[in-house]
Amino acid sequence: MKKLLFTLIAFVSTMALQAADKVETLTSPDGKLKVEVAFGSDLKFSIYDGTTPLLKDSRIGLTVQGGPKVGVNPVLKKKLVATINEQVASPFYRETTVENNCNEMTLKMADGFSVTFRAYNSGIAYRFASEKKGEMIVENELAEYNFPDDYEAWIPYVNEYGDGPYSVSFENVYQHIKLSAATQVAFTPLAVDCNGTKVSFMESDLESYPGIFLRASKAKLTAEFAHYPKAHKFVDGRKKLVVTDREDYIAKVNGTRTFPWRIMVVTHNDTEMPVNNLVYALASPNRIGDTSWIKPGKLTWDWWNGLTLTGVDFRPGVNTDTYKYYIDFAAKHGVEYIALDEGWYYPRKNEKDDNEVVDILHTIKEIDLPELIKYGKERNVGIVLWLGFNVLSEQLEAACKQYSAMGIKGFKVDFLDRNDQTAVELAYRVAETCAKYHLFLDYHGMYPPTGYNRTFPNILNEEGVWGLEQAKWGSNKDDFPTYCVTFPYLRMMPGYVDYTPGGMRNKTKNHFVGDYYYPETQGTRCHQMAMYVVFDSPLTMMADSPTAYEKEEECASFIASIPNQYEKTKVLAGEIGKYIVTARKVAGKHWWIAGLNNWEARDVEIDISQLFEPGDRDTFFEVTIYQDGSMANRVATDYKVIEGIRFDKNTKRKIHLAPGGGFVIKLHRVVT
Repeated sequence: MKKLLFTLIAFVSTMALQAADKVETLTSPDGKLKVEVAFGSDLKFSIYDGTTPLLKDSRIGLTVQGGPKVGVNPVLKKKLVATINEQVASPFYRETTVENNCNEMTLKMADGFSVTFRAYNSGIAYRFASEKKGEMIVENELAEYNFPDDYEAWIPYVNEYGDGPYSVSFENVYQHIKLSAATQVAFTPLAVDCNGTKVSFMESDLESYPGIFLRASKAKLTAEFAHYPKAHKFVDGRKKLVVTDREDYIAKVNGTRTFPWRIMVVTHNDTEMPVNNLVYALASPNRIGDTSWIKPGKLTWDWWNGLTLTGVDFRPGVNTDTYKYYIDFAAKHGVEYIALDEGWYYPRKNEKDDNEVVDILHTIKEIDLPELIKYGKERNVGIVLWLGFNVLSEQLEAACKQYSAMGIKGFKVDFLDRNDQTAVELAYRVAETCAKYHLFLDYHGMYPPTGYNRTFPNILNEEGVWGLEQAKWGSNKDDFPTYCVTFPYLRMMPGYVDYTPGGMRNKTKNHFVGDYYYPETQGTRCHQMAMYVVFDSPLTMMADSPTAYEKEEECASFIASIPNQYEKTKVLAGEIGKYIVTARKVAGKHWWIAGLNNWEARDVEIDISQLFEPGDRDTFFEVTIYQDGSMANRVATDYKVIEGIRFDKNTKRKIHLAPGGGFVIKLHRVVT
């Protein structure tokens, strides 16, 4: 009886405390999403989709060294509300402009901190801000996302190789499991299926602060952050930095600042996910000004194909003759760039202590870089140089100045493999310095995008994806096609993916083997070709060798003709983990449509009326189709081409997708 009485008293006390909480409410412009922010013993928020709770009583806050515990017994001092309705220019993105339409509520607290919530029709975001002066040390950030039930989720585990989970390449497949079944910390984006409505977690405007990790437990996600590096070591000639000791805090920052946006995208249909733009909309605006010097395009890539050129009269390798061959191939097919990957610069001895150091200002003797730049310029082919982040950091200003003056177009920068505060600061420093010298960037070995391609539009691509390079050491236990119809719904939400497609040695799952020097791909030929349309990638590799493409001239020429810039993107059909059909509009209202499939054969119907908008005049499209051949289920290289047909607004075309299959349709608009 005493135990029952105590329980009742505790329950009544809790209810009374909850009733005393001050609650502020914000709704999306369409009134369908609502966030409630409660001020009580803790700062908490809940999200509702109509009357259905998605997140409930989720605690948030900051712990500042020598300062307040933000979010503990918070006192609301002032409330500010605003409506934001703007069009954001988005060069090189999946749309030419991005809508930033939301309702905003800023809650200023008595401790000098504030929290701002934004409610969009497609999600909720919040961020903290501080008005403190001087340096501030953030010991930790609390982010606790509570769900009504133990839902299923798509979770990408970290693949740690250094100090616990915080030295990570951000390359992994997704586990489709219940939250309670998760065993490791995860990186974002991560999606939770709340009875058919998906809530996807990511961040934007990450600057001078560590990126977020999430650890799942029953009905909950809890944030974790890499602590500030205290000591480190470099690994091998690429100078990969591994942190060997960390501080007892996560960030050392200027006290007057905003913190990263925490984003929860809410979608009711999977087709909404790949085209959600909240990360871009919430990022800091363009800091580099004019972008007319930045030219997206395709580039040949030597590393994936192991510089395997056959039937040539020179020894292929990291040398001038080899790269001239790559340039000739690029020029023939209208490919804008070639990449010089690892091996073009050389180590040298330090004059003071005779230790080996890396010098990126000089090439190995086998490479005549001025000659290659001149040779490429005469053929309208630019050159991109591969570098490690920490190697470039040591000679950043000098390298940018020298190579920009020589005519190099950009850098592919690799092996950051961290997202603690110092890593994030390095990524910003490299982007800013390269922009000053009109050099664009492909960030490889990188955490997923957090909107810095809006802030620095010279960042034309980013990895943070389990890309085609994995095929070099993979096996048929790996499932590339299923991953390729999963990550567009998740990883592509925040931005570009440097997947590096284009392999010509296509195999069915049972026939696939990993081969480092002569790599194969899983799935059909058209599966590889469709990636150039489905994946967001304004700077896209053609990963196979020129001689491999020369044996497949029809496919190579078609791939090279696929645009890298689009005015609009629509996902016409799809389901996460099963298939995706994407349409992209280019200048003149021409369209490209492509589809990717998992290992289950299926038919999809393309409804051309979805490409028409109010006010379009009588129009038809002249069409070219590349699709899986009748034997593609057994011979993955089998494909067929259909030309000389027309589509109009009444056309509905059924296309068969083989296991691991794909298709590409080019639609040239003709106005009658």
